[in-house]
Amino acid sequence: MPFVKLKDIAKACKSKNAGPFELTLDIMFDNKALFDEVRKSGRITAEVIAKLYQVDVRDVLFTIYPPALAFKATIARRLASGAIGDTDIYGAQQHAPLLEIEIPLTDNMNEMRK
Repeated sequence: MPFVKLKDIAKACKSKNAGPFELTLDIMFDNKALFDEVRKSGRITAEVIAKLYQVDVRDVLFTIYPPALAFKATIARRLASGAIGDTDIYGAQQHAPLLEIEIPLTDNMNEMRK
C-alpha cells in the first residue's frame, strides 16, 4: 500500500505556544471522510507525538476532536518561551516534524484527493 505525507492531505498543520511553558500542535482537515480515514490509520496518536518530539507519552495531552476534524496535542516546551537559547519564541515553527508523518493511502483516500 502506498503512503502519503501528512503535509499533502491535511488542511493545516500548525504549532503555537500554550502559555510560556507549553506547546500546542494542531492537525486539521477539511474533509470528514479523509479525517476519518486518517484517524482509522492510527498514524496520529499520543505515542507518535511523543516519539517525534522526544517526550514521554505520559507528558502528551492528546485529543481527537471530530467536530473540528482535528487532532490536537499539547507538550511541554524544552525551554520557556523567550528564555536564553529559545529559537522559536512563539512556538510557530515546531509543527515541522508532523508534516512528514506517513499515512497509508487507501483507495478511498486516493479518490478524495482528486
